Amino acid sequence: MEKALFGAGCFWGVEEYFSNINGVTDTEVGYSGGNIKNPTYESVCNNNTGHVEVVKIIYNVSIISYKKLLDNFWQCHDPTTLNRQGPDIGEQYKSSIFYFTEFQQKLAIESKNRIQKNFANKIVTEIIKYNEFYKAEEYHQKYISKTGSRCEVKYE
Repeated sequence: MEKALFGAGCFWGVEEYFSNINGVTDTEVGYSGGNIKNPTYESVCNNNTGHVEVVKIIYNVSIISYKKLLDNFWQCHDPTTLNRQGPDIGEQYKSSIFYFTEFQQKLAIESKNRIQKNFANKIVTEIIKYNEFYKAEEYHQKYISKTGSRCEVKYE
């Protein structure tokens, strides 16, 4: 098993999207990339922590590759909008790829460069070395599955 960490807007919809991909064995939502320890949802939403809403993905590499997860990452959101996805606005919605290894970093950069030709606007996705993951409050975990709510996620 390997792990990936992506920020692509509201983590509810992104988690639901990735949890339905063959080879993804688990997902968990949380916060990463910021400057305070143990952030809360409220503090992240106040745009003063630097944290991004992220989804940690555990996947089986014999079924799906990191490269294929990156392809799905580009499809589930608009990577050309800064700090915004659909109606959600704020730094916590920033398009981000957090890499765990140099190999993931290399694949993320290559993927971003390759996919750029599909967009008229510049991709603003940040590729960031993983530092820390803070699990979001329990009520956020598997939120869409638990509540039956809908979340606006771009599926292509």
